[in-house]
Amino acid sequence: MARVLFVVPPMTGHVQPTLAVGDALASRGHECAWVGHEEILKRVLPDDLRILALGAAPDGGPWREELERIRDRAQEVRGLAGLKFLWEEVLIPLAQSTLPGVRAAVEEFEPDVMAVDQQAFAGAFAAREKGLPWATLATTSADRQRSLADLPRVLDWTEERLAQLQVDLGLEPLPAPENSPDCVLVFSTAALAGASDAPPATTHFVGPALSERRPLVGFPTDQLASGTRVLATLGTLNGERGGRFFQAMAEGLGEMDLQVILAAPSDLGPFPANFLVRPFLPILDLLPHVSAVVCHGGHNTVCESLSFARPLVVAPIKDDQPVVAGQVVDCGAGLRVSFGRPRAAHLKQALGRVLEEPGFEEAAAQVQASFHQAGGAARAADHLEGLLP
Repeated sequence: MARVLFVVPPMTGHVQPTLAVGDALASRGHECAWVGHEEILKRVLPDDLRILALGAAPDGGPWREELERIRDRAQEVRGLAGLKFLWEEVLIPLAQSTLPGVRAAVEEFEPDVMAVDQQAFAGAFAAREKGLPWATLATTSADRQRSLADLPRVLDWTEERLAQLQVDLGLEPLPAPENSPDCVLVFSTAALAGASDAPPATTHFVGPALSERRPLVGFPTDQLASGTRVLATLGTLNGERGGRFFQAMAEGLGEMDLQVILAAPSDLGPFPANFLVRPFLPILDLLPHVSAVVCHGGHNTVCESLSFARPLVVAPIKDDQPVVAGQVVDCGAGLRVSFGRPRAAHLKQALGRVLEEPGFEEAAAQVQASFHQAGGAARAADHLEGLLP
């Protein structure tokens, strides 16, 4: 039996894949633990898993206040400004502030191998300090360099800041410290990510890691209408800022002969009669019963949809979402629309094409097949076992 420590940032979509991988490892007799922001981890992970909290925030107060500041600020930015905010005000500061807590977790748990999210730099630094084998978990296929390609000054800033952080820790300043030299696990496939160049031998496309264990979300299945159904969501963090987009969706899709199953805050609306609106949706349970998905281009939502061969209409908002939306369009599995300037006619036309033109579903099915072949959580567990001494 070995001990595997997962290090994750305070982002639900980055924690979710680790649950499936952790369960695959546990089924083989290994012991797993997670270190990160306790409130986020307890929201996503079942109670039977071991969580190592980061301790107090650097100012001695609770991490809750810092997370609320980040959340509130994130509501104000989108597009390229959102990427700049993500790196300058969230990820780089978190690398510094969480490192003491990650070090303490390593001392307490004594892992044999570490599995570190690509945006949890503190885990990579702690593993290198201890000389532990570690793998990078690329929970989105939009890496830092590709995401910041249109922001060269921000990219240069992140590289300079990360280099200085490594020097300050007495580590050799590597150009991409988020990538393990031994193993990078990408939770996607070349069929979706569009990897044209041969990846390094240490990079493995394992496809999405979907867990059978997920929080119970009540849903009125008796209200599902017959005929065509479409699922619509802007993810866990964007619903409150989706007022204009939801309005355009109501105007455009309300005229169509289908049912829209929408995740939206209860204070928004009113919505047309063909809309079934809930604050939260059991997305994986609903995907077998819908024909297409309208979403924000979040990596998890896109991969979950394509795992069921569902074509997409994507309206990226911020962070890596424009990159992921581009992947959906490039592989032929969907169309992109504007989130910032939504138009009812555009949404109606895009969804109509995705539902009526068979090429979109065919492309989605090709990605689905690549996911099955990649192996998912079990294949990721194989590679982590391969790092064990």
